[in-house]
Amino acid sequence: MEWSIQDIARSAGTTSRTLRHYGAVGLLEPSRIGGNGYRYYDEQALVRLQRILLLRELGLGLPAIAEVLDGQRDSAAALETHLDLLEQEQRRIGRQIASVRTTLRKMKGGERLMAEEVFDGFDHTQYQEEVTRRWGAAAYKAGDQWWSSLSAEEKKAHQQEQVDVSTAFGAARDAGLAPDSVEVQGIARRLHEWLRPAVSSVSAGYFAGLGQLYVDEPRYGFEGATAEFVRDAMKIYAERNLSD
Repeated sequence: MEWSIQDIARSAGTTSRTLRHYGAVGLLEPSRIGGNGYRYYDEQALVRLQRILLLRELGLGLPAIAEVLDGQRDSAAALETHLDLLEQEQRRIGRQIASVRTTLRKMKGGERLMAEEVFDGFDHTQYQEEVTRRWGAAAYKAGDQWWSSLSAEEKKAHQQEQVDVSTAFGAARDAGLAPDSVEVQGIARRLHEWLRPAVSSVSAGYFAGLGQLYVDEPRYGFEGATAEFVRDAMKIYAERNLSD
């Protein structure tokens, strides 16, 4: 049995363009190409695509995925490994859901947020590929080494400062303060100081770029208008106080 590229793209929630790109880089070749030029995929190709998509969700880039697939020829054994990883991820997401529920309950009740509750189930290494892609492997390595060198109490204090800064930004926006106000720029300074231990040099471009990342990627902690408010405050702070 085989499926057309359109059928596969629709079922997998991807695009024909993506599948053609996978073929171009040697990651997923079609089982055959018809006389009309259409690409068709058999069951073996479907299993390989499933593995590719699973590895993508785990944060691997295409070169790394190619290495994994080349090193694991036994598809059944590979899928057992994936299943184990997915079950681990399911447990981690369950902790994240509980963490967010606790955060919402405390915010609505006016209770102080605690870092160990806010970040339960979150793993800083999940952003390795993105940090490496945006700022280079050296940037991720330096930050990871710094984080690993901290004691449990130091990690908790650092996470708590992130929560406090995020809360301060939200409160400032709710109060109607402008991104360039003295108060909001003071919060931006706190964020800059929070970043400095983990980043060897927080340049203007880096700081402003991080602000844009908060808008582009809500999973980093800010959403909608608040993310845009933080981005604007960070851009202004970078222009006034930092250099490239």
